[in-house]
Amino acid sequence: MSEQKSRDVKSLGRLGAYVIPGRVADPGPALTQAVEAERLGLGTVWISERWGAKDFGVLVGALSQVTSGIDIAAGVTHLNSRHPALLASMAMTAQALSGGRLILGVGRSVAAMWRSVGLPVPTNQSLADSADIFRRLCRGEKVSYRGPAGDYPALRLNDVPDQPVPPLVLAAIGPRGLELAGRHFDGAILHPFLTREAVARSVVRIRDAARAAGRAPDAVRIYATVVVASQLDPAAEAATVAGRAVSYYQIPGLGEQLARVNGWDPGRLEILRAHPQLAGVRGSADSVRTTAQLAEAATALPTRWITEAAAVGTATECRATFDRFLDAGADELILHGSTPDQLASVVASK
Repeated sequence: MSEQKSRDVKSLGRLGAYVIPGRVADPGPALTQAVEAERLGLGTVWISERWGAKDFGVLVGALSQVTSGIDIAAGVTHLNSRHPALLASMAMTAQALSGGRLILGVGRSVAAMWRSVGLPVPTNQSLADSADIFRRLCRGEKVSYRGPAGDYPALRLNDVPDQPVPPLVLAAIGPRGLELAGRHFDGAILHPFLTREAVARSVVRIRDAARAAGRAPDAVRIYATVVVASQLDPAAEAATVAGRAVSYYQIPGLGEQLARVNGWDPGRLEILRAHPQLAGVRGSADSVRTTAQLAEAATALPTRWITEAAAVGTATECRATFDRFLDAGADELILHGSTPDQLASVVASK
């Protein structure tokens, strides 16, 4: 067996993929996509929660019944969008149904979103405390807490399945978030559209923070998210990659974070946000613009902001990109943009 074939086979279990990425009105295809992800030998199937048609609790329950071995992960939900007892109850019910296959990915989101829905803006301390509350509840402990994460005089789950506490992984971009993941979480999810170099720097920061907190550096599993568009016609590739890039870069604050982490000039974002397709848009553009419209706006971005941080081209070229991100220190890649039924040629070993 050649060295390359050995690497392809070895890395296959280190790949996961999103089901029903982006905006959807029908969550049904998630089931067949999850079945295909397991058939391909992927290690994890990921669910990006969106209010409306992509409730994580419902979807993880459904996917647990049509798969048997693949992990099922949130990418992401939030610690403060559900009451702590409700979140822990949902998680342990999912653990019981899936045989312990849940991974709970959580994020911070942006302050404006939380203010708009009347929920408190998470802080580093509230996230760390919420993680501790979650784990204690999942272990069946009684929790009394008053602090940054809320006021809970007496919390306890009445019946706890004989299953492990699900790993908690934190979506992080900036240095403080990465260090928080290293100190308090079981893993870290790196944002789409980071370059290989940005991933490598993020890995170092996470592992250094874990070490400083007295934890084993490799105790934190690091997931790098890679948008994939293989062997698509130019319009479909633009919609999958460029359009998705715009949906992140145009968000005030998030776009600047991505640019800084990659070592790029945040000033270019002003040009992007002034594009006719984006001018006047408040919040996330993908809620009010089509993928074709977002791809049109992508012409305002430097080409390297897209091509250096995604996997495009032939299946061989995409696999080479995967190897570069794994070599940068990621433990697992989350393939995004293309669904499992579109990934067979990309993840198949030679």
